[in-house]
Amino acid sequence: MSEGEMTGTEHAGQTGQLSVVTTATDGIRVLTLSGEIDHHTGDTLRQALDASGTPRPRVVADLHQVTFMDSSGINVFLAAHRALNEAGGWLRLAAPAPAVLRTLQIVGLDEIIDCHPTLPDALNG
Repeated sequence: MSEGEMTGTEHAGQTGQLSVVTTATDGIRVLTLSGEIDHHTGDTLRQALDASGTPRPRVVADLHQVTFMDSSGINVFLAAHRALNEAGGWLRLAAPAPAVLRTLQIVGLDEIIDCHPTLPDALNG
């Protein structure tokens, strides 16, 4: 994906140790997450993933800058996955760092939510 494919930033927010930058590429909402996903930052992630009112929402969470994720993040991603699927859309995870990927694999989340090694792979599905 080249920078020319990205639209302007729709939202940038930071709470505690998690920052979220939201952009759009070809109608897909891309959340670039940075920092830690835990019980302190779960609400920030939940709000960023909320696509209520959007028909057939497609969301990619770029995890390459996430350094830690606990069960709070797993639960938020599971809830978002269900909500997006029920709305006729989908959620994909992209480029998790090794420690985060290991967490995803241990709990089997990578078997439930499409998990891709790079952002372009996730965008092209």
